[in-house]
Amino acid sequence: MNIEYRDGLLFTEITVHFNKQKKVISNIVIDTGASHTLISQDEVDEIGVQVSMEDEIITSYGIGGKEHAFSKKIEGIQVGDFILKDVYIDFTSFKYHNINGLLGLDVLTEGEFNIDLKAFKLLRS
Repeated sequence: MNIEYRDGLLFTEITVHFNKQKKVISNIVIDTGASHTLISQDEVDEIGVQVSMEDEIITSYGIGGKEHAFSKKIEGIQVGDFILKDVYIDFTSFKYHNINGLLGLDVLTEGEFNIDLKAFKLLRS
């Protein structure tokens, strides 16, 4: 799967599966420093991903400071041809105008992905 190197970051796209619907989300940063994948809640509104009483509210700490999100079980998250099914993903109001989320180590390690920085490709082992 091709990745794009822009503004000093590696970008890809993912597909979120929820409520028997799919949404392709672009401008996802591949972030090996993020333990969990985090997606902009605004990007998944149209397929019904919204916070509910059953969802866990979490707080993350990083270089950008403190972030609040909700963790929701979705049918799947897809990267290329790999689909991680029945997984909890974190959703938040993303403040960065050109970034719609972070693809973290939870999905990258589960999919056994390798990042080829010469060819700018995301590969599975």
